[in-house]
Amino acid sequence: MGFNEFLSSIFGNKSTRDMKEIKPWVEKIKAAYPEVEKLDNDALRAKTEELKKYIRESATAERAKVEELKASIESLELEDREEVFAQIDKIEKEILEKYEKALDEVLPVAFSIVKATAKRFAENEEIVVTATEFDRQLAATKDFVRIEGDKAIYQNHWIAGGNDTVWNMVHYDVQLFGGVVLHKGKIAEMATGEGKTLVATLPVFLNALTGNGVHVVTVNDYLAKRDSEWMGPLYMFHGLSVDCIDRHQPNSDARRQAYLADITFGTNNEFGFDYLRDNMAISPKDLVQRQHNYAIVDEVDSVLIDDARTPLIISGPVPKGDDQLFEQLRPLVERLVEAQKILATKYLSEAKKLIATGDKKDMEEGFLALYRSHKALPKNKALIKFLSEQGIKAGMLKTEEIYMEQNNKRMHEVTDPLYFVIDEKLNSVDLTDKGVDLITGNSEDPTLFVLPDIAGQLSELENVPDLTNEEKLQKKDELLTNYAIKSERVHTINQLLKAYTMFEKDDEYVVIDGQVKIVDEQTGRIMEGRRYSDGLHQAIEAKERVKVEAATQTFATITLQNYFRMYHKLSGMTGTAETEAGELWDIYKLDVVVIPTNRPIARNDMNDRVYKTKREKYKAVIEEIEKMVAAGRPVLVGTTSVEISEMLSKMLTMRHIEHSVLNAKLHQKEADIVAKAGLSCAVTIATNMAGRGTDIKLSPEVKAAGGLAIIGTERHESRRVDRQLRGRAGRQGDPGESKFYISLEDDVMRLFGSERLINMFNTLGIPEGQEIQHKMLSNAIESAQKKIENNNYGVRKNLLEYDRVMSEQREIIYSERRRVLDGESMRDVIYKMITDVVEHCVDMAIGEDASSDEWDFNELNSLLLPIIPLKPVTKERITATRKNGLKQQLKEEAVKLYEAKETEFPEAEMMREVERVILLKVIDKKWMAHIDDMDQLRRGIGLQAYGQRDPVIEYKISGYEMFDEMTENIREDTVRLLLRVKLEQKVEREQVAKVTGTNKDDSGPKAPKKRENTKIYPNDPCPCGSGKKYKQCCGRNK
Repeated sequence: MGFNEFLSSIFGNKSTRDMKEIKPWVEKIKAAYPEVEKLDNDALRAKTEELKKYIRESATAERAKVEELKASIESLELEDREEVFAQIDKIEKEILEKYEKALDEVLPVAFSIVKATAKRFAENEEIVVTATEFDRQLAATKDFVRIEGDKAIYQNHWIAGGNDTVWNMVHYDVQLFGGVVLHKGKIAEMATGEGKTLVATLPVFLNALTGNGVHVVTVNDYLAKRDSEWMGPLYMFHGLSVDCIDRHQPNSDARRQAYLADITFGTNNEFGFDYLRDNMAISPKDLVQRQHNYAIVDEVDSVLIDDARTPLIISGPVPKGDDQLFEQLRPLVERLVEAQKILATKYLSEAKKLIATGDKKDMEEGFLALYRSHKALPKNKALIKFLSEQGIKAGMLKTEEIYMEQNNKRMHEVTDPLYFVIDEKLNSVDLTDKGVDLITGNSEDPTLFVLPDIAGQLSELENVPDLTNEEKLQKKDELLTNYAIKSERVHTINQLLKAYTMFEKDDEYVVIDGQVKIVDEQTGRIMEGRRYSDGLHQAIEAKERVKVEAATQTFATITLQNYFRMYHKLSGMTGTAETEAGELWDIYKLDVVVIPTNRPIARNDMNDRVYKTKREKYKAVIEEIEKMVAAGRPVLVGTTSVEISEMLSKMLTMRHIEHSVLNAKLHQKEADIVAKAGLSCAVTIATNMAGRGTDIKLSPEVKAAGGLAIIGTERHESRRVDRQLRGRAGRQGDPGESKFYISLEDDVMRLFGSERLINMFNTLGIPEGQEIQHKMLSNAIESAQKKIENNNYGVRKNLLEYDRVMSEQREIIYSERRRVLDGESMRDVIYKMITDVVEHCVDMAIGEDASSDEWDFNELNSLLLPIIPLKPVTKERITATRKNGLKQQLKEEAVKLYEAKETEFPEAEMMREVERVILLKVIDKKWMAHIDDMDQLRRGIGLQAYGQRDPVIEYKISGYEMFDEMTENIREDTVRLLLRVKLEQKVEREQVAKVTGTNKDDSGPKAPKKRENTKIYPNDPCPCGSGKKYKQCCGRNK
């Protein structure tokens, strides 16, 4: 017995402990159910109203206190309001805690009501109840309800997803387990066919009783619309409103009403985008969302892990437009790639000859040549084949170790002869000096593609004699502009190189109707509207010679990671979350609970079949398909790319085997193909899109023949994807089997596979075409997958550290913006801004210990008067002799100036609206610029590692400095504009920029905005040469 097994025998494993914790809840539900089932239809509905009332009354006193505090805000001084806002937040949290306690108390009865309702719909074609006003409104829009006199009649069939659906489901015990897990804010892992959608009705119904709203989140709009129609009548029968945001246009009244429903369905993307749109709104009537209360996320691992790194982006056109460098530089990159291919082939040929001699010195030279070929083009098929031979990869890895010693000290000896260097694991391409020389050619500027040492150039400029400050500033501007242009040029070359060498058509992306569309590596589906960021998508468009879309600027952005962490309570369901349980807990504090199946799984998961080459593997796959078809069994063949699915299709066609192909190019036929996939002798070749949310039903004849056969043609980087594919067989106790066919040339094995495994394969001298299968081999392959999963988790966790900075700043800006939108009087806020500006300008111009005779009034006037148009400050008109007295006098003068401005407006509310309009415009303009600045900072911060500094810490420090600078600029610009506004000016609310799309639609890519010069941070020395910090000199009015 192993140590882990020994501990489990004493303390029990996690699954046992989870079930022990949930079982008492299920027993309570089963005890309450008989009493609930006895109720007639009207009494059953009345019970729901009784529960609603009980929950609401559990926090009556707290809600009254909140209303009282909100009513008192207007009468309070500005400094006292923050304390009241904090009190309100605290009490609102207490209300939610009271509701949670009340929900736990009514859970057994509430779950019993849902089960009893489902049973009545399953057993009766019609259910008659006394009509309420809600029933009458429902009957006007829904076909499954009609009114006859004082009665409402509910039918047990309705349209869901375009099909007439008869309700035939009743919750069984393991689904009650799942419902409890979801209500407790955890993740329920349930196998295929266990009815996740039905399970969700239990916690959705219970939590909707609070009236605070429940969001049911799906991965696509079809599921959101279908599930809202399919499950909706169950909730509506009890007077709960149901809607789906994906049915309505953004910012519309209909979408606002959808959020006001008790239960709201929608896609993860649209929930996130509505949050961003709300925080770009210019009027309260444009807001659609309310507080984020409770969300259940379907396919939670896909949303919170696979999509977590991808930010949701709302964008618009770059003001200056965009020079399409991608098309201009494409010919140069094509020359570069072609030259590298010739070089890689040459080094591979040399390597084969030298290694074959057996001479020690020749072999060392041969492995160096092989390593160069690998660094040049690691995906070269001839190279991959050679590396699979006995001892070859081991020899190359030993060579790699030699040149990587002492922090890559000798690596330049390997890379200098190459034009560029590829690192697959880091997903990077770096141009070498030789590559720069090739693309520079006969250009007049030999440094055309070389980034200058900007710090050195600026330092040299400081030492140039006889230059005035104006001339020096002009020279600095020229240097910074030159650096920005070259930076953009080098960035474009690097992205084009990535597009040509690391992204393959029909693998990572497809081209349909003249558009480059990304294929989701997890599902194999086309990700409509999704674009690679940072100009990479444009580079691929240039490579494929389709229209290169114009660049855009980010107006608002948030990652799904940060959006879903805003909910008071979050839970999720999926078939595969256990492998990512650590990450889900670390980032979201979501515990994964594996729910037992209703019937034992009868599927046989066989050991992996391992082959030396891909050719042998695919030949074996075809032979296995022939064998299964002959036995009358359906076969589902899983592939990792469009290219492989099409190759297998050709092989099957040559053998006259009928089959269907389901991949990103043919996704429109998905429903029809899946419907036939369980028929006898049906062969379906599918990318990973057949692995998630696909329910393949089997006929009795097929079950008798052995059930569905799953054949995986390659292990995916993530074990979850493989488990999703396996899960298509074995639904609800159905028979079936799954097996994976692997070759040593597969990407997972090539990049992360165990060298010992490869050596063992070679040592055994396995003849061509012979497979190896053993539990040890399958475990070794899973170990390789774990390495990749850990690597990907590290990337996501690192991203979270960076994104947390923006998240904190976003919350501050959006909360202040919301106060403006909510119609609060900004008068006190503006007065505070005015006095803060005076205080800041005096502190900047006058030292703490300076006497009144030493006060620099010229400096003070140059700082203060451009913002607040006072009379020039002179010694003669200042009565104060101390700095604090000076501040007080100037503050009083500035406030009187603003009061005079207020009297120009006939009504006080006109001035209040002007304050809100100007404040909104300034905040939006500065925030959009700040997003771009933070993006620029993020891209360059990695270089800090070369100076032995932690990039994340440096990013946080610089990010907070930039945020302080932005808030200071907001204050100064707002005061400046308000003190100069005229009554005859047309001042009305409008967006500061035109939104043209999001990164989930077809509107355009997010590309880096071209910067006119390098960003200068607040605490940097001022470029003018004054010796002051930038924020205290030329940057003070920026």
